Amino acid sequence: MEIGLIGLGKMGANMTIRLVRGGHRVVVFNRNPLKVQAAEAQGAVGTESLPDLASTLAEPRSAWIMLPAGPPTEAAVDALAQAFAPGDTIIDGGNSNYKDSVRRAESLRERGISFVDVGTSGGIWGLTQGYSMMVGGQSEAVERLRPIFATLAPGPEQGWGHVGPNGSGHFVKMVHNGIEYGLMQAYAEGFEILRSKTEFSLDTHQVAEIWRFGSVVRSWLLDLTAIALKHDPSLSAIKGRVADSGEGRWTVAEAIDLDVPAPVITLSLLMRFVSRQEDSYAARLLAALRAQFGGHAVEPAQ
Repeated sequence: MEIGLIGLGKMGANMTIRLVRGGHRVVVFNRNPLKVQAAEAQGAVGTESLPDLASTLAEPRSAWIMLPAGPPTEAAVDALAQAFAPGDTIIDGGNSNYKDSVRRAESLRERGISFVDVGTSGGIWGLTQGYSMMVGGQSEAVERLRPIFATLAPGPEQGWGHVGPNGSGHFVKMVHNGIEYGLMQAYAEGFEILRSKTEFSLDTHQVAEIWRFGSVVRSWLLDLTAIALKHDPSLSAIKGRVADSGEGRWTVAEAIDLDVPAPVITLSLLMRFVSRQEDSYAARLLAALRAQFGGHAVEPAQ
């Protein structure tokens, strides 16, 4: 099968390789020509622009966008919509807000162009392990792309599925990432407790390795924890500043809109905000209040 792929970041580049190895013809475009050349070296067909990519693909055409959510994806969808014709399909495999996906699908439907939103998980490990894909869209369009999903997934019928209409793929991925926030926070807190029990001199990497097998808390995230602790048990080489891609925020907002209590996911998001505060005004005010009502000692600013 033939597929166009726009965006050759780490995931996009690895997806290209996996598709080429799976026997598909992959036509690629990226604003950085060096990334296009790297994809060509792996067997892909390089193009110089989105119109060039559209003209290189045979009809009915399918193009997979693998770009950051927001303006980059919006611009790519708009450009492809201008270059594509009725019967073609645009796939968004990035972390777009599901509401944007619903809107884009409705707009493209007026042009006769199908839209498929694919929540994609797997990161840099997807090349070897396969990608988990949560697919939203019309059944006909999804079925036409089945060979692509079967190649990218961990198995032809494993790790991916058509979860519902347009928007549902990105909605499920949004909640997936919210859960991921909570799991990561729980591991982070647990290992900090272990490390803080200094009289036991616990080897946190050893503990992670023990838990990886047979334990009820074993998971891929724990596997990755073990890898990180093996190379740097103190984690002294990195700064404890944790960013968020937006999907955790969207999950919390959706929980509020749906009146669903989600304290773990919400607090894990807020803890990421805490990690970015080198000097918290709120913390200083708490210290000042304790000094005011109880005469508790405060530490002077450095």
